[in-house]
Amino acid sequence: MTKKPKTQKEKSKASATGEDDMALWDGVASSVRVLEGREFMAGSADAEKLLNELKQKTKTPYKKQPAKKTAQPPTPQQALPTKTPLPELSLDNQPGLDKSTARKMARGQVKIEARLDLHGMTQDQAVGALEKFIESAYRNAKREVIVVTGKGGRTQGDVGVLRQMTPQWLNREPNRSRIVAFSHAAPKDGGEGALYVRIRKKKP
Repeated sequence: MTKKPKTQKEKSKASATGEDDMALWDGVASSVRVLEGREFMAGSADAEKLLNELKQKTKTPYKKQPAKKTAQPPTPQQALPTKTPLPELSLDNQPGLDKSTARKMARGQVKIEARLDLHGMTQDQAVGALEKFIESAYRNAKREVIVVTGKGGRTQGDVGVLRQMTPQWLNREPNRSRIVAFSHAAPKDGGEGALYVRIRKKKP
């Protein structure tokens, strides 16, 4: 059976393939060290074998390397639970006070360890003085103190500003965290124009 003559396209393809082979061989030959006593010639059996091996290696599909695991940023620490706010104190609400101490305060049977008189102060002066006074009493481990507000002038039943505001200021931080309770003083200590304040025990 006679071979069908190659078309021009096939000849061009064969020629290109041959040129590619030679280019590949030239590149390899330029970097290969010839062993002593052996020669490799283009077209020889050894050269063809080596060329085929190189072709197979170049045809090996590229394997994508697995991406390196990057260090994950540290997870933020869980938020600490918020501190439960202390209940608001009033003359009638003293949740942190035991019954025995409450009775003593109501009867005026308390040992006054420090005294603050707010008479003649403006509101700004009074609130600052009160905070410093409570802080000092807490720091020095005093337990029973008195704050004199004065009854204030009465116009159509209005109560003096300092007398009205002092319980509110005692409920603000940092005062609230440093006291247990407050109540009107006994008549001998100023009655409704003064407040007994029970200071919280200082933490060691």
